[in-house]
Parts: sequence; C-alpha cells; structure tokens
Amino acid sequence: MDDRERDDRGRPRNARPRDGLGRPLPRGAAGVARAPEGLVRTPADTVAEAQRLLDAEMPFHAHEVFEDAWKSAVEDERLLWQGLAQLAVGLTHLRRGNIAGARKLFPRGADRIRPYATQSPHGLDVAGIVGWAEEAAEGLDDPELHVAAPRLTRTNTDEPRDRRATGGAGEGVEDGNRTGGSA
Repeated sequence: MDDRERDDRGRPRNARPRDGLGRPLPRGAAGVARAPEGLVRTPADTVAEAQRLLDAEMPFHAHEVFEDAWKSAVEDERLLWQGLAQLAVGLTHLRRGNIAGARKLFPRGADRIRPYATQSPHGLDVAGIVGWAEEAAEGLDDPELHVAAPRLTRTNTDEPRDRRATGGAGEGVEDGNRTGGSA
C-alpha cells in the first residue's frame, strides 16, 4: 500500500502548503489557498479569474486556471489556453528567479497564442499579450527589469499603444526608461 498523499479523486497530490508562487512550504506553515483543480469555467470566467490572480502576483495559480481551460477546451482553442498557461508559468519562473525557465516559456507561450491574434477570442488582447511576452523575454538579461503581469483584455478606455514603450498588453515592462505597472 502506498502512503502518498492523494486528492479527493485518489490522484497523487502533495498536501504541503504553498506560497503565492506555488513553492512548497514546511508542513504546518500558513500557505496560500490553492486554486481548485478540474473546474470547468466559461472562457469569460477563466480570463477574469486568471487576471485576478495575475494582479495579485499569483501567476502559478493563474497557470492552474488556464490549465483547467486547456484541458476542457474545444480542440480549436487548446493551444490558446495552453499558451496562456505557459506564459503564466514563465512569469512564475521569473518571479522565482529562474531566468532560464522564463527564457524558455515566454517564447513558447507566445508562439502558441500568436495564431489567435487576428481573431482574439473571448475578448483577449492576444496581440498585446504576445508583445508583452516578447518584450519580457528580450529584457531578461537586465537585472533591473521588472515585468508586471500582462493585461489579458483591453478595456474600452485602452488606446492603441506602442508595445515597445509600454510592454504590450497593459502596463507590462518597466526598467526605469520605460513606463509600466507596479508589482
């Protein structure tokens, strides 16, 4: 009999608490509530919840939301949700100080979502998110670079922006020379 921790469905799952970036904490420590897994949300609910988590500096949890969407998506949208999940993991790696991981996942995620830029399903600003990911990847060698979470959608008040100056999808990249969002 194996003594591994399991979830309600009997699947292996580490029950240790985790921090906001998904790193395991010692047993008994106060952690951040984990995102429930296996939820089927509407695309609008997925985008809203992921944005809330990104804004709260919890990209690991946003990745889990996108992963649920990817697993339950219609075939034509699986790469969209997979790419968004990879971008959230790239941001998680960056926040954890794993530049090599971010360097791999930002372009991979951008490549997956790029084909959706002309139609931008579910109100997503796909072109802006791709621009955010490209600029973030280009700046990874700058130790002063701060990459804010992307804006997943455009609001009615958003005006077209020069992605090179603002970080693309929202107020994404800040390095002292460019304007951007806060962490």
